[in-house]
Amino acid sequence: MIRTPKLVPEWLSSANRRHARVQLHSVEKMQAILDRERMRSDRGGASFTLLTFTFTRHASKRDLDALASALHGRIRLTDDAGLLAPGRIGVVLPETTAAGAWKLADSVYDLLPADVPRPECDVYVYPSDGDGDERNAREVVAVGAEHELAEHESGGELVAVEEQSACEAQPMEALFVQPMPLWKRAIDVIGAATALVLAAPVMLVVAVAIKRTSSGPVFFTQPRDSIGGRRFTMYKFRTMSVDAEQQKAALRALSEQDGPAFKMTNDPRVTPLGRFLRKTSLDELPQLFNVLMGDMSLVGPRPLPCDESGRCEPWQRRRLDVTPGLTCIWQVRGRSAVTFCEWVRMDIEYIRSRSLVNDVKLIAETVPAVALRRGAC
Repeated sequence: MIRTPKLVPEWLSSANRRHARVQLHSVEKMQAILDRERMRSDRGGASFTLLTFTFTRHASKRDLDALASALHGRIRLTDDAGLLAPGRIGVVLPETTAAGAWKLADSVYDLLPADVPRPECDVYVYPSDGDGDERNAREVVAVGAEHELAEHESGGELVAVEEQSACEAQPMEALFVQPMPLWKRAIDVIGAATALVLAAPVMLVVAVAIKRTSSGPVFFTQPRDSIGGRRFTMYKFRTMSVDAEQQKAALRALSEQDGPAFKMTNDPRVTPLGRFLRKTSLDELPQLFNVLMGDMSLVGPRPLPCDESGRCEPWQRRRLDVTPGLTCIWQVRGRSAVTFCEWVRMDIEYIRSRSLVNDVKLIAETVPAVALRRGAC
C-alpha cells in the first residue's frame, strides 16, 4: 500500500524529527504524479520543477532513510517525494522556480548526517524553453530582486528564499521519453529489411520515373523532430518541385489542416507523378531506411517538420515521448478527415496503449488503408 509522507507532529523534539521515518512513493507512483503535474501544467500553464538526489554509489537503506527524513522537514503539503530509480529520489515541486528547488537542495544537505554521502542534485523544469535535450533551460534572476517565499512544513514557518543570480535547470521533457522496447526494435529491423528487399524493384522504377518527369533530385530530405525533440533527417521520394520549401510560407494561409501542420489537397507544388506517389503512399518507401537506422519505427506518431513541431502546444508535444513511425492510428482511422487536436489525441492514445499486439494490428490495418487510399492527398 502506497502512503504519502507523514507530517511529524510539532511536539516532537529536534532529535526525534531528525530520526523520523518517512515513507517514499514508489517508482510507479512517482511516474503517475509526474504525469499528473504535466497534464495540469499543460492545461493551466503553471510550471513545476523536479528536484532529484542521486547517490553515485550503491545507496543503503540508511542513506535513503536519512535523505527522506531530511526532506520530511522541508517539503510542503503540496510536494511529493519518492523513488525515481534505485538510489535516486525525486521531489515534485508545483509552482516552484529553479531557484526555489536549489534552495531546498541546500537546506536538505544541511540536515543530512555527516556520515551520509552527499548525493548529486539536479533540477528539471516543465515546461522548458529549450529544444529537447539540445538546450538547457536557464533562469536568470537579478540579485536583490524579488524573493520567493517557499512555504515548507517545518512547524508551519515561512522561509524566505533568496534567489540565486543564475539557477541552472534541465528541461524535464527528456524524463518522459519512453525507450523503444526490444520487441519493437526487432520487428522494425526484420520488417523494414524484408520490405526493402520486396520493394526494391518498385523503388527503382519510381526513381527512374522521377528523373524522367521532372528536374531535381530523386529523394527529398528534411529535418524532422523525433523522440525527446531530437532531430533527424527523414527521406522520401521527391513529389514536389525543387523550390517547394521556398513556396510553403506563401501557401500557409491556404492549408486545409488546422493547427501547425500543413496539408493541402490541390497543392500546386506537387508534380503530376508526385500526386500519384502520394495517393499510393509510394513516396514513403525510403523511410524504411530511417527505420533500419533507428530514427523511426514502423509504428509511431508521424514526425512533423521542425518548424511545425515547434508551433505545437505543450500538450501536443507529448507525441515526442516515443520514436516516430511510418504509420499510427491517425493513418488508418483519420488522416485528412480529422482536426490536428484529434490527430494528436490519437497519437497519445497509441503511446498509452503501445504493445506488441497493437503494433501488429496497426500494421495490418495500414495495408487496406493504403490500398483504398483513405485520406491520402
